[in-house]
Amino acid sequence: MTTTALVRRRHRTVPYIAQRTLIHVGLVSAAFVMVYPLLWMTATAFRPSEQALIEDSLWVPQPTLENFVQGWSAVGQSGFGVFFLNSFIVAGLAVIGNVLSCALAAYAFARLPFRGRKFWFGLMIGTIMLPIHVLLIPQYLLFNALGWVDTFLPLIVPKFLATEAFFVFLLVQFFRLIPREITEAGRIDGCGHPRIFMRLILPLSVPALTTAAAFSFIWSWNDFLHPLIYLTSQSNYTVPMALSLFVDSSGTSNYGALFAMSLLSLLPVIGFFLAFQKLLLDGISTTGLK
Repeated sequence: MTTTALVRRRHRTVPYIAQRTLIHVGLVSAAFVMVYPLLWMTATAFRPSEQALIEDSLWVPQPTLENFVQGWSAVGQSGFGVFFLNSFIVAGLAVIGNVLSCALAAYAFARLPFRGRKFWFGLMIGTIMLPIHVLLIPQYLLFNALGWVDTFLPLIVPKFLATEAFFVFLLVQFFRLIPREITEAGRIDGCGHPRIFMRLILPLSVPALTTAAAFSFIWSWNDFLHPLIYLTSQSNYTVPMALSLFVDSSGTSNYGALFAMSLLSLLPVIGFFLAFQKLLLDGISTTGLK
């Protein structure tokens, strides 16, 4: 009997089948536990508002779209669409700023020889361990002195200054995987560092750049703390801030509309992931992030 036949025979034994079945049952159960909150929120979004916090079943006997209608038109005269627009502006510019600035900083750390490079790179990595709350007061005082409070500038401008050390580290790891022979060939052809960066490094780094863009978009889209601190006018609210308007501690809260708009707020994130899923997984697997 050949080796292949022996392997197939072993795979057909009862203990092997039972083991594989238990593994799949465990994985499906764990996946259901993780997805259950999303399923419950989806069911509640289509349930009448007065039953939002009463029913805990995933089955909705009489689904309704009333929560979506109320949620879209309940906040302000312009509707909920203005908050989606604000979030798209902030998240879109944050993605552009993070990708460009962090890619430039990562190229410098990965390919440019300068004095103290290891020290500055280690210092930059050390900022990841710095709690964000330590920076809130000095940043607010600075932006308030510049007159940027209640504008999108405090949420956007820092993204163009390579302040996200995580993305710099991720891109440095990827740039180091690119063979130096490629950049040396560019130098022989007369390319300087700007042309090497634009013509050689960036086209080869699309998976890593997509990973940085995806995480940047998700973090900016879901960010609640910074808009809470810097935005005071309701017309400037982003989606996470606008969702808080449906909950009133001193009056009536519309939880049905809250869950309906929360469900809609997930669609851009899910769509972004599905659109760039392949590049995102390639970037995670090739940058050492796993």
